Amino acid sequence: MEEMKTRLKIIQERHKWDPFQLNPIGAEKEQKRRCFQLAQYLVAVIVGLAVLASAIVAKGSLLVLSTLSSPKSMRSPKEKQFYMLMLVFCLVCPNFLVFIKSLWRCAFKSFVQPNLRTMSFICAIECLVSLGTSILVLVVMPQFDVLTNLFISGGVCIVPALLQIVFRLQTETWKILFPICSLVLTCAGYCLLGTDYYVRVSSFVDRQSADCFVYVGVGIFASLLISFCWWENPMQATNRIQDTLTELDGFRDFVFVISSLLRIIVIGNCLHSLSGTTLTRENALTTFNTSGYAFCSAACHWFGVVACKIHAVRMSFALPLCCTGPSVLLLGLILFITQAEKLDGANHGSITGELCENSSSYENLSLSFLSDKNTTPVVFLELTRSICRTSLNSYYLQWPFSMLALEGVCMWSALVTCTYYVWKIKVQRIERTSQLFVRRLYESAFIDLSMLLNTKMKVSRNCVIYLCATMWHETYDEMLKILTSMFRLDRYRGDPKEEHKDCFDFECHIYVDDGFMTEKDTGKRLVNSYVNDLTQVVIEVYRVFTNKEPDDVSIVETPYGGRLVFVMPEGNMLYIHLKDKTLIRNKKRWSQIMYMYYLLGWKGYLSKNPQTKRQFVCRESLISMDGEIFIMPQYDNDNKRRLISDDNVYILALDGDTDFQPKAVILLVDRLRMYDNVGAACGRIHPTGMGPMVWYQKFEYAVGHWLQKTAEHVFGSVLCSPGCFSLFRASALMDDNVLKRYTTTATRAAEYVQYDQGEDRWLCTLLLQQGWRVEYNAASDAYTNSPQEFKEFYNQRRRWGPSTLANTLDLLHSGAETVKRNSSISNLYIFYQMFTVGSSILGPASVTLMVAGAFQFVFKIAGTLSIIIASIPPVFYLIICFIAKPNNQITIAAIMSVLYAFLMTASLFSIIGDMVIQGTFLTPTGVFLVSMTIMYLVTAILHPEEFAMIFYGLMYFICIPSGYLLLTIYSLVNMHIVTWGTRESNKGGTEIKKNHNVLCDRNCRLCCWDMNPVKEEFLKKLTFANLKRNLKEQIRYSLRKKNQEDVCEELILMLTDTLSGQLYGVGPEDVLTESQLEELQQELTEKARRTLKTSRMKRLEKRVERAIEKTLTAPQVQKLEEDENDFWNKLIERYLKPIVDTKAHLEEVTRELKSLRNKAVFLYFIVNVLWVVATFFLQAIGNDVISIKIPKFYSNGTESGEVLKVEPLSLMFLLSFAILLLVQFIAMLYHRYTQTHTEDDDDGLILENHNTSGLSITSDDL
Repeated sequence: MEEMKTRLKIIQERHKWDPFQLNPIGAEKEQKRRCFQLAQYLVAVIVGLAVLASAIVAKGSLLVLSTLSSPKSMRSPKEKQFYMLMLVFCLVCPNFLVFIKSLWRCAFKSFVQPNLRTMSFICAIECLVSLGTSILVLVVMPQFDVLTNLFISGGVCIVPALLQIVFRLQTETWKILFPICSLVLTCAGYCLLGTDYYVRVSSFVDRQSADCFVYVGVGIFASLLISFCWWENPMQATNRIQDTLTELDGFRDFVFVISSLLRIIVIGNCLHSLSGTTLTRENALTTFNTSGYAFCSAACHWFGVVACKIHAVRMSFALPLCCTGPSVLLLGLILFITQAEKLDGANHGSITGELCENSSSYENLSLSFLSDKNTTPVVFLELTRSICRTSLNSYYLQWPFSMLALEGVCMWSALVTCTYYVWKIKVQRIERTSQLFVRRLYESAFIDLSMLLNTKMKVSRNCVIYLCATMWHETYDEMLKILTSMFRLDRYRGDPKEEHKDCFDFECHIYVDDGFMTEKDTGKRLVNSYVNDLTQVVIEVYRVFTNKEPDDVSIVETPYGGRLVFVMPEGNMLYIHLKDKTLIRNKKRWSQIMYMYYLLGWKGYLSKNPQTKRQFVCRESLISMDGEIFIMPQYDNDNKRRLISDDNVYILALDGDTDFQPKAVILLVDRLRMYDNVGAACGRIHPTGMGPMVWYQKFEYAVGHWLQKTAEHVFGSVLCSPGCFSLFRASALMDDNVLKRYTTTATRAAEYVQYDQGEDRWLCTLLLQQGWRVEYNAASDAYTNSPQEFKEFYNQRRRWGPSTLANTLDLLHSGAETVKRNSSISNLYIFYQMFTVGSSILGPASVTLMVAGAFQFVFKIAGTLSIIIASIPPVFYLIICFIAKPNNQITIAAIMSVLYAFLMTASLFSIIGDMVIQGTFLTPTGVFLVSMTIMYLVTAILHPEEFAMIFYGLMYFICIPSGYLLLTIYSLVNMHIVTWGTRESNKGGTEIKKNHNVLCDRNCRLCCWDMNPVKEEFLKKLTFANLKRNLKEQIRYSLRKKNQEDVCEELILMLTDTLSGQLYGVGPEDVLTESQLEELQQELTEKARRTLKTSRMKRLEKRVERAIEKTLTAPQVQKLEEDENDFWNKLIERYLKPIVDTKAHLEEVTRELKSLRNKAVFLYFIVNVLWVVATFFLQAIGNDVISIKIPKFYSNGTESGEVLKVEPLSLMFLLSFAILLLVQFIAMLYHRYTQTHTEDDDDGLILENHNTSGLSITSDDL
């Protein structure tokens, strides 16, 4: 109902007679899924209950152990020593686990050489913390009663509260109240603790002696030492020691190895000084009984981490941990009440009854009597005796119960107020454990407090994202996709409800290649139809999102062509850069170099040297009283980078037909935020379109991401981050040997293939060789158009295949050096890539053998003859590719693909029929088919949102010969063709006849553009919008007193209406005469006098006159500032000047490319022929000699007595294909297992192993 009301309201805001709208698909916000939302709530509740239960068991076990090891316990000295050892084990266990994990990471991961001063400081703090923990748990707590032990643990918040007061006072003043309250409450709790023991001594409760005051003082001192454990956390909010903390992160693993050993030594020394005895064999063996307590502590820590990663911080983390203390107290009371009647004397009088009155008699009970009773009553007897030592057992005073309760409330409240920030923490979609918690170590003695105090205080790191889309002859619908995606991100970033989730600013840049055409009669360069379509798309999408057309538009003259600047609805900027191929180099790689140098180089310089004044007047400028021209605030986005390092500046590379949601971008941003060594991240690319070719590509893309990209991500690093949707870190691109090397102009044949045919692959290769990692995020979905025609598909893969092989061989060639520089790439990963390249090279031979097997199986042909027959078609097609034109080659490939598809279909049904005849699937071909089917089916099940892709597997199967045999031959033979072969179109033309609708040019080259629709659509609105803006600024400045705000807004509205009427007949290029300006000024002044008094009108009159004059007499088209214009001229001259090749050079390059083609084809031919010949001779030798014999089993598991033979033909195929697939399948299983966190999109949370939607719940609700 609310959605319908909102829709009706939007319709009413549209034009009265034309309220109808055509919305692009995907313009609406994504809707939540009820079932997934319910499931996420259920998961959050289960995890929260697990955290609470494990914390209660761990805390309760500690209280029981401390009570049983008390000197006043009825246990024998030997048993008390045993329970003391159990306490020691509980303290040592987490330190030992951290030691093992840190030692492992130090052994197999690189770390920075530790700084001796910093390491000494950390080790000293750890020793003090370990000393405080040992004293409190081993010395003080056995002397106290169980209630005091439960309450005193809340006093470990002193140092964190003090540091929060010191370091958070200057940033957010109001938040200082929380740590102040925590400090006051802690001190009040300690005062009540001392008062409580004073009452006990003065009231002679349980013969309490004055020595207890010593333990009270020691306990407070020990709590103070323990509170130093979390000194690091409040430091996150200050910049004073950020260098030290950053330095510490580099060698934290090494520090943990040393500090964990020191903590264990300190605990052992404390135990030795207490007992003075050594462990007996019996006690050492019995210590293993404490594994339950250690498990609960570790489980609580693990479930707490899971709760944070699924974004259930409030419901499943903060709430259970804060309620642990009260829950232990409440559960103890319930158990005591239910078990009290089993204990003698529990039904008398007070809460402790006869148990306290006769407590002295219980001390004389024999141990044999206690051993005869159940364990639970004995434990409750000890706990009851412990309670008898509290002030609750005082007969002289009636208020001790309130004092004891107030002590517990103060300590618990101190913990809650000290950790208030946990309730407000915002977890990113992907977070490492080290980003959630300051310390890897948890304090098992205080598991609930340590988890809360260890939660890292978030310091929001803002980042800047530059969305850079390159366009090359996109259609109207394709442009609509990319613009809709950009406007979705603008709406997401501008939504006040979303502002708290993601700290980022962004700009959109679109680089249009081949955006101009030449007018035949005049020779002028005019924008072509692609640019006209693009401007129409901007207007349409803007209207969809705002119900109006864009107002703030600027046209800028540039050395490379021109620029259109739009202000998006939420204030973010959209820049459209129109490239003239006569002024700057064409094609995608040079567009990338263009925007990388502009955004990272020039804009990076501007962020450090901000400008406030403009040198050239234009109508979009903000005019001051003295005539100075200032940059408009919404255009001054470069200031946002002033305090942001290059590590937090990202470039999102896009194609002109990419479609994505805001959450997909944020997932990639979180991936780069999470790991500092990640230079690029890519998401899951989904091909779109209709037809058999698209069906084939859907399964191909799915398997490529499910298995190949996942295996690369798990074993080392992704080798290719596709240019259609990839996020790059600015500092990685600006690193040595990356961007500078990327500007290299191809001069040799191999460079044309590697550099220009697969620019995204080469860029990632440069990043890997420099030591950066490339990652894959399966939840970040992007959709891009895929080739729907056979010819377009073959031409696309003609570029991809050779360039992929060239870049992989380049990486393998520098493998030794890359392994040294890049911690993500190991020698084993290099071997894996060598195996992958080998399998790829042997692909044609493997497919030929598979086809031979199909001939043998379907037509019952001998193995050797089937190999000969299967080899004839690829040899035939190889000859055709050398002598025929490319179009004819593709036509023949299409015909052969259909014939191969028939053969593969027949082979599939023949294998199924053979399994039916044999009565079992345990045949060589049957096992292979069933195992592959199960493997792909399991893979699809583990990607539930993409399970439908499995149905395209049949199309993929019958097209294997076309995709891996014919396409490989076509790509290799046509390697010398370096044109793209896709989106080649004459639309727009290079020359057109004179258009008589073109308005006369003024002031710059851009004015020879076709004015309809580029300028005519925008310039009139620009005139009105900027004059209105300048008038507003002048009025607000003149009436800037607070009591005149209403008058100011009323006057602005009145003058706006007048301005709209006066400028109605003004053309887009008109410059008003002096009489027109004077008439307009008088009209506005007359309107203003009706509202303002004469005295105020005098101050406003000159400002209104100045605003009108400066705005309406300024030119419409902007000119670049002198510095930026100089930057573009130098950049074009050095790197982007159009290449003019001579005929001799072109002939030399063509000759080199053909020579490279011949060498590559010869290498492929020889390797594949050798593989096929080897199989042929193995087959010719005979199955009885070298075949593998396996017993035949029926489907019910019984042995038939027959023997099945695995022929060499099948064996060679399995060696070249099945092994690689099995390795990738194992990597996929590991990758699926590690994805336990969830993703937060603009409406909710999405499980990462779900790719388009998933379990949904907002973090605010949790």
